Amino acid sequence: MTSGPVVVGADGSASSLAAVETAAREARLRGAGLRVVHAFLWPAMHVPLGPSPLGPSEGGVRRMVDRLVAEAVEHARAAAPEVVVDHVVVTGEPLTVLEAQSRHAELVVVGSRGMGGFVGLLIGSTAVHLAAHGHCPVLVVREQQGGDGPVVLGVDGSAAGVAAVDFAFAEAELRGCELVALHAWTTWNAPLPAPQDASAPYANPPGALAGEEDRLLAEALAGHRERHPDVPVRHRLVHGGTREALIDASRSARLLVVGARGRGGFTGLLLGSVSQALLHHAHCPVAVVRAAGARP
Repeated sequence: MTSGPVVVGADGSASSLAAVETAAREARLRGAGLRVVHAFLWPAMHVPLGPSPLGPSEGGVRRMVDRLVAEAVEHARAAAPEVVVDHVVVTGEPLTVLEAQSRHAELVVVGSRGMGGFVGLLIGSTAVHLAAHGHCPVLVVREQQGGDGPVVLGVDGSAAGVAAVDFAFAEAELRGCELVALHAWTTWNAPLPAPQDASAPYANPPGALAGEEDRLLAEALAGHRERHPDVPVRHRLVHGGTREALIDASRSARLLVVGARGRGGFTGLLLGSVSQALLHHAHCPVAVVRAAGARP
């Protein structure tokens, strides 16, 4: 049983139509319904909604919205004919509307940029805001889809990342594909061990840090493999920057999964720097999963 529909934001842009098609396929995988949502900002700005007296009778903002929503629904049904699709037009600005919709959704899908995107910006404010404030996992897609490779999971071993691990295993199982659990580390972001020698408090035996990071990766996945025995899992331990390693892995991935914040995150920041970098630069869809019970 699903916990709610897959929700997708539609604004008529090419990016949002790509999101609609992806959302329809996500709903099919889950056996869930799909809800196409358009945030109708114009009434709050006191813009006349009907046709202009000097224009065609089929004109007007409201009819334009009806057409773009109908186009989105048509795209969804073409991508996944067996999925039940409904739609809703909600008065308000997109960030508030989609955040409210996320309270009762299993997944929210948005395009990386919408109608309001500025040339030169790689990702829109709606996607970043939802990744930080949504009440369910948020999937951000681009017009150019990812490859047919594995689901890639960014693992940092933090308590905040457990929900992302759960989500990634479930996604790999739904897709019937391999899960690559990637953990990147450097001597700067690895936790210091307890000093063994007072004369050299920061010394580590050769290979000790790599061994500790490998243990961290294994512990982060413990229990999940037993709950998803049909998911083939490959560990990748990378000595290098987390952003660079995950962006490189995204080139062949079909989906990249990360937590909203992880080890080393600053109190008060809802979206970590790694997650933000991936939303801007990853080559495949990115799912950002906030910790269960985290305050938006």
